[in-house]
Amino acid sequence: MNDKNKRSTLSLAVLAACCAFGQAQAQESAAAPAAKPDNEISFNAAVTSDYRYRGISQTRLKPALQGGADWVNNPTGFYAGTWLSTIKWVKDGGGDGSVEWDLYAGKRGEIAEGVSYDVGGLYYAYPSNSLPNSANTFELYGQVGFGPATLKYSHSLTDLFGFNDSKNSQYLDASVNQEIAEGFILNLHVGRQKVKNNDASSYTDWKVGVTKDFGIATLSLAYVDTNTEAYFAPNGKNLGKSGAVFTVSKTF
Repeated sequence: MNDKNKRSTLSLAVLAACCAFGQAQAQESAAAPAAKPDNEISFNAAVTSDYRYRGISQTRLKPALQGGADWVNNPTGFYAGTWLSTIKWVKDGGGDGSVEWDLYAGKRGEIAEGVSYDVGGLYYAYPSNSLPNSANTFELYGQVGFGPATLKYSHSLTDLFGFNDSKNSQYLDASVNQEIAEGFILNLHVGRQKVKNNDASSYTDWKVGVTKDFGIATLSLAYVDTNTEAYFAPNGKNLGKSGAVFTVSKTF
């Protein structure tokens, strides 16, 4: 073989090796998900036909605007965030203010494969609520997850949402969010609110819904109901009655 042929053969070998290496790198990049940054910040916004919290309408069965921001440290699982919504119930109770402002922080992670945990604290602030007994509330919570199912317990360290002598109220809820078709998530929930020293205001709530992320926005439709008739608006509407709730949201 002459030198020219040797150089040609060598060039082809090098080119083939480079192509093979490039294809291997491309396949590896496609197969392996990009590593998450240590710290992530996200924002969310939503409009809902009725802001239901633990089954009770916070907006007199009317629409609400909502939005928030979240920070998470992926290596440790620590997170913090804030969230706001328009409301009407404070004015219905004889106070003032039309905004709920939530502040929360906690830590989440895995106990074992398929078993997760989430613990933290949540402060519900109602600026200028002017109620005789402040609506501002602080709860500690703990949650255990088993695949698509979660069990969560919340415990108030203050009076609960303006109820007198209601410190140490409790809320226990179970939820399942399971994909039932391509991109469609079935949302099931049942919860029990125990208002300390106020059995008449204690109740059970439940929800059945479906959620779908369409990319440009996430749509959800849910049937919500409770077994209480202790929560009424001044116009006589039962704020815990059964109803459909439609929500459009976006996280970015």
